[in-house]
Amino acid sequence: MGLPMIDEVRYYKGKHKVKVVTESAGYWIVEALEEFNDSVDGAEVTVKVGERRIVPSSTVYRHESIPLPIREHVYELKMEKKLKRLVAKEEKKQSEKEIP
Repeated sequence: MGLPMIDEVRYYKGKHKVKVVTESAGYWIVEALEEFNDSVDGAEVTVKVGERRIVPSSTVYRHESIPLPIREHVYELKMEKKLKRLVAKEEKKQSEKEIP
């Protein structure tokens, strides 16, 4: 592992301030520095200040960040571009017919 991160402030899920207490392979124990809502097994729970939780290390970030928007399927994006191109081409043909 790297340098010890004990007492280092991080952000759980990129938005909730926590302090790393211990780290192990894949999971960290963090202490909440602010109250927030979290979901555990589909149930909504309130995490109080000072409460400790075991969380996957992949959900704890160095900086506060807004999660990236969910990307649409690549195929859908390509088809949308293609449709826009076809519509523009058809509109161009229609406008050329009307000009003479």
